Amino acid sequence: MEAVRQVVANQGAPGVDGMQTMEIARKPGGTIQWVKELSEELRAKKYRTAAIKRAWIPKGDGKKRPLGIPTVKDRVVQTALMLVLMPIYEVDFHEHSYAYRPKR
Repeated sequence: MEAVRQVVANQGAPGVDGMQTMEIARKPGGTIQWVKELSEELRAKKYRTAAIKRAWIPKGDGKKRPLGIPTVKDRVVQTALMLVLMPIYEVDFHEHSYAYRPKR
């Protein structure tokens, strides 16, 4: 549920499936049912990531850079994994290592 909360709060763009973050609550059974179904998919090893949507972001020099946008479901799974794994790996990081570390 915390992963869903973070993904919804981020208000990211929809992925290839077109689903927006606010649609999780509108699913039959609401957010709790959606999370239960996703959990079952993961436990049964039936979960498969979706294709990544490609978007082009303008750069300051007039060029564009590619950006990959995962689906909401994929972002929830990625966030949940980060919430579980980050505390485990955090203790092994050097104190001056900053990449991808919150509040660093």
